[in-house]
Amino acid sequence: MATHDEALTAENWPILCTFLPKGWKEMARSTGALRRARDIPDAESLLRLLLMHVANGYSLAETAARAGQLGMKLSKVAVFKRLRASEEWLRWLAEQQRGRQRLAVESQGRPVRAVDATTVSEPGSTGTDWRVHYVVNLANLQCDFFELTGVEGGETLRRIPIRAGDIMMGDRIYSTPVGVAHVKAAQADIVVRLNRQSLPIFDAGENPLNVLRLFRKMKVGQIQQWTTRVKHPAGGWVPGRLLALKRSAEATRLARRRLEINASKKQKEAVQSPGRRLTTFLFGQR
Repeated sequence: MATHDEALTAENWPILCTFLPKGWKEMARSTGALRRARDIPDAESLLRLLLMHVANGYSLAETAARAGQLGMKLSKVAVFKRLRASEEWLRWLAEQQRGRQRLAVESQGRPVRAVDATTVSEPGSTGTDWRVHYVVNLANLQCDFFELTGVEGGETLRRIPIRAGDIMMGDRIYSTPVGVAHVKAAQADIVVRLNRQSLPIFDAGENPLNVLRLFRKMKVGQIQQWTTRVKHPAGGWVPGRLLALKRSAEATRLARRRLEINASKKQKEAVQSPGRRLTTFLFGQR
């Protein structure tokens, strides 16, 4: 498999261009990516410049230096300005590569917003220095919220502004009673992967639910759901649904392997998932 560096060489570049959608060069100008772009002769040169920074992970300064080898005399500030001006063009390219004019993901007209966070390490750092919290609207793939915190800034839904009617999506780390209550208080709904340790769930009789026992008789590929509830931190109950899809042994093995790899990188012990299952907890308005 070719690396990003190999794909950007003069020999492989024409091959890469064959995978780009029709009209991609014209879109560079119509979206403003090439408007008043000095020292960048055409759309191909601009795309190569952006891929060096985005795909290869080069810093702005290194990207500018490598651009000089291709005949483009740019400062790191100029590279940054080109990146900002190319936002709509790059989004259009991504949408076209997926074979759709617009990646509209909505539920009965309601916005679906995915929340996550990523860590940033400064050059020479031996660990995480910053954490970027962000939300992506899946209707247009635009980030509609972000916040930069120090490493102590925890991943929580409480830092996210929730609008009435939103459908929030998050991974297990957002699976907490406090987060669920925060979303429901804003008259929105939430879909999260179930974390049995941080999000205890109960049945209609307010008894703790043994989810492993529920999953035991499920067959591979089978989907089931149960009416459940979560105890509100301030008192009372939040109704919801537990949905489960039983995975195959091979799918579970691959999932556990990914957990082990990620845990190894972070020097932590891998947390085993409960058997051959993919579980999701959905809190929905009825």
